[in-house]
Amino acid sequence: MSLDTVVAQPTIHPELLSAFSQDEFNSHVMTTYGRFNLALIKGEGCTVWDTDGKAYLDFVAGIATCTLGHAHPAVIEAVTTQIQTLTHVSNLYYVPVQGELAKWLVEHSCADRVFFCNSGAEANEGAIKLARKYAHTVLKITEPVILTANASFHGRTLATVTATGQPKYHQNFSPLMPGFHYVPYNDFAAIESAVAELDGQVAAIMLEPLQGEGGVNPGQIEYFQQVRKLCDDKGILLILDEVQVGMGRSGKYWGYEQLGIEPDIFTSAKGLGGGIPIGATLCKASCNVFQPGDHASTYGGNPFVCAVALAVCQTLERENILSNVQARGEQLRAGLQQLATKYPVISEVRGWGLINGLELQAESKINAIDIVKAAMDAGLLLVPAGVKVVRFVPPLIVSAAEIDRAVSIVDRVLAAM
Repeated sequence: MSLDTVVAQPTIHPELLSAFSQDEFNSHVMTTYGRFNLALIKGEGCTVWDTDGKAYLDFVAGIATCTLGHAHPAVIEAVTTQIQTLTHVSNLYYVPVQGELAKWLVEHSCADRVFFCNSGAEANEGAIKLARKYAHTVLKITEPVILTANASFHGRTLATVTATGQPKYHQNFSPLMPGFHYVPYNDFAAIESAVAELDGQVAAIMLEPLQGEGGVNPGQIEYFQQVRKLCDDKGILLILDEVQVGMGRSGKYWGYEQLGIEPDIFTSAKGLGGGIPIGATLCKASCNVFQPGDHASTYGGNPFVCAVALAVCQTLERENILSNVQARGEQLRAGLQQLATKYPVISEVRGWGLINGLELQAESKINAIDIVKAAMDAGLLLVPAGVKVVRFVPPLIVSAAEIDRAVSIVDRVLAAM
């Protein structure tokens, strides 16, 4: 049975089906993306439709962003109410709903303070600046260094792309920002060695609890607990990039909860706004060294985005969506593990909650992009996480039936290959 026969066709205005032109789009928009031959115009729950009216099961979710899926009633209500009330005023004034959102985040995390911005890259920029000011003013380090991991991903701005431990993202953008040093992920001996080698210059260690773009690699509990102790012993700040794994995607609100530690600073974006652009840098009071004028954002924390993000947060809590993330994640991994026993091309299935990776054998001629393209043709949207890893990041409201359909489609795709 095809997805098109399972999902009811929505009302799509005819002008949307005929108005789009790829040639016209490409003649005006910078070619910074290698786009698939697909134009999406409507979404509902975990399903999206293209300009031909074809339905797709969406296991990309805006790359781990559409927390509540598409057109969720809570998001629609928040958008509609707030856009009719107050959209933007800037941080020259108090924004009450910004305070409400910050309160929710503080009450549901280890943070004491929040700074709002517009994206994950900006949130990580804020974390980097905060760590550097802490280094200068508290640690008295004149040339601070931040350790980050190989295969990490922290953003596309000049500072965050430098923090990203993947040389392919650095090419042609030199001179890069100074003050970063890379170490292998999940390798505590390498961090110990780097801290000793840099002799008092390390101000912070910045890691993802689970590496998303780097291949859906979960952090090891023992490793992170050793890193936390090292930071405590040396007075080093621990920064965790929760942009992709946070906001419930791991099965807990924050990825650090999977590791039994607390960071000094952590960042959020993507799922925080459920599809509306918002980012946040969160920290403990002990490293809250920003003063007026140190950091700012014109749009950051405006009434519109904060109202929507607050609705997303409250819905996660009110509807106990974390329990669904845990159950559906276990179901998805079990289904993919069954495929791994059936198809030798699969080397590993790994992940937390609803961020999971299916890794292909390194020597296989099949790459992740091949499976992504074939699944798309079959009505399932997936996204690569490197050359050999297929990433599954559906909305957190995904149903058991939708998980089964996704696994079934991947089964058919692999059988055909």
